[in-house]
Amino acid sequence: MTSTATIVETLTQAIVEHRLQPGSKLAEQKLADHFGVSRTLVRQALFQLAQNRLIKLEPARGAFVAAPSVTEARQIFAVRRMLEAEMTRSFVREITPGRLRALREHVAQEKAALQADDAANRTQLLGDFHVRMAQLMGNEVLAQMLGELVSRCALITLMYQSASAAQHSCEEHEQIVKALSAKDEALAVRLMGEHLLHVEENLGFDRTLPSHDLAVALNPL
Repeated sequence: MTSTATIVETLTQAIVEHRLQPGSKLAEQKLADHFGVSRTLVRQALFQLAQNRLIKLEPARGAFVAAPSVTEARQIFAVRRMLEAEMTRSFVREITPGRLRALREHVAQEKAALQADDAANRTQLLGDFHVRMAQLMGNEVLAQMLGELVSRCALITLMYQSASAAQHSCEEHEQIVKALSAKDEALAVRLMGEHLLHVEENLGFDRTLPSHDLAVALNPL
């Protein structure tokens, strides 16, 4: 039986993988029909997503996939730079061969997704690199916080990111891992800060947004 958690997970995945576009309306009845549940369960799931800032609930209008403003986008990246600078310092100080190996494997998966032109998987892997660092350190609170920020960044990159930025992100992840491997704390922190700044700088804030049908978004090919 479908639960609220399943609905939240499915919708989050559709948003993060860019199958649900910013501004898309999430009609309660359509979602209830799709999942075969009551509108009460759907309403609970939408409320949770609204708390994570992935959707926006508007009185008398309903639920919509969030469309972060330019100001909000810049604020999110500012918070990430603060958090991830300290995370990178800690990672260097607590580094182990196993953690390095796991990060290298993750970068290899990013490269494979880029070569396969798998946009959805590529986007998820590029964001998950940062969450993976927190997970490998065993800091679940930081991993959860970064996971929420990365999910919000997925909306931002969908709205504003240029086509070539993903390749650059993967290359920069590789350089960060090399600095971590060398235990060069100053370089690793600098590279992480520059990487996040580059992602932000490569956003085209004048982009025209597309839109997708809800049924298509929840039933990917």
